Amino acid sequence: MILRNVNSIALGFQIMLNMTRPMMTLYASSLGANTWEIGMLTAAYAFFPLILAIHAGKVADHLGDRIPIAGGIVGAMLGLALPFCFPAMWALFASQVIVGTAQVFIQVSLQNVLGNAATKENRDHYFSMFSMTVALGGVLGPVAGGYLTDHFSFSAVFLVSVCAGVLPLAFCAWIPVIIRPKQEAAEGQGSSFTLLKIPVLRRALVSSALVLYSRDTFVSYFPLLAVQMNISATAIGWIITIQSVTMVAVRFFLSRLTARFGRNQILLGSILTAGLAFLLVPFAGKVYLLCLISAVMGLGLGCSQPLSMTTTYNASPKSRTGEVLGLRLASNRLSQLIAPLFFGLLGSSVGLVSVFYVSGAFLIGGALLTRSKEEEIAAAAPPA
Repeated sequence: MILRNVNSIALGFQIMLNMTRPMMTLYASSLGANTWEIGMLTAAYAFFPLILAIHAGKVADHLGDRIPIAGGIVGAMLGLALPFCFPAMWALFASQVIVGTAQVFIQVSLQNVLGNAATKENRDHYFSMFSMTVALGGVLGPVAGGYLTDHFSFSAVFLVSVCAGVLPLAFCAWIPVIIRPKQEAAEGQGSSFTLLKIPVLRRALVSSALVLYSRDTFVSYFPLLAVQMNISATAIGWIITIQSVTMVAVRFFLSRLTARFGRNQILLGSILTAGLAFLLVPFAGKVYLLCLISAVMGLGLGCSQPLSMTTTYNASPKSRTGEVLGLRLASNRLSQLIAPLFFGLLGSSVGLVSVFYVSGAFLIGGALLTRSKEEEIAAAAPPA
């Protein structure tokens, strides 16, 4: 029941989010924004979440998860309404800031609900199903956004996304409220960053940040490169959707893959695969080739997120699970803040294709940092 309700909220919110995010850069470009300004726009999504992510986890631990989730959905609806009401760059920036801030409360709290509800036997399954639902939202959202843009307007995309928020908001009524007792919450106090002393947690955070920034880089900059290739908004939406489809598909087999090859090997191979796919994007001038590369990239990106999510929760002190999930999200947002600014500057000065070359190189190099000894991973045993 809890898994179903959490996944219903996650699916609805991800459709809202993914319907608008690929179109955001095209909308900004139509308003006259250059590559650097689009990088700033993408970074705006991550700035306040970077600051608030750990605090959001503490709120989930001490206030319960229902209020942060419901408040986040309402905030996202208000943020997405701005570009519909005001077709201007300031509205896009404000929307990104508000939606990014709302998303951090939703994401941390939904993960915390699942972690608290799961047992050590089914926690991998819960997080895998959650990740699969998030990826499914990434399948439906870009296609809907592409069709709405081609057949109506950018404003219509944002209006429909606001309306789509009603259903996940309704499901919040069935989210349990678990408040940590004061004596339990007081255990293991200290700076959140002291948790980085745990080696397996550090590696999980690095791998998660690598995957998330690369996914965002693709969603933000691929539409601009595709426009230069004379590819329609509908085709762009489908190419991004195919990536999400393969991210969903690979998660059906993830538990069997990790059982056979080990988490560390799957994590390393998945990031290397995504990095190689990034390097190939500029060489593919045809839609069918871009679909193939996007699918391969999705296979790589699809493995890392649920693995790092489970490892992060398992390595957390029991009284600080929300806080640690917030720390994970903060590291993700740090990469999402720095990467768009860097790649926006790079794309403006060298060209869009350089974004894909450098990002691919970062992924391949960063994959080496995710390697860890299997005994370290085993040491992060799920709490009972």
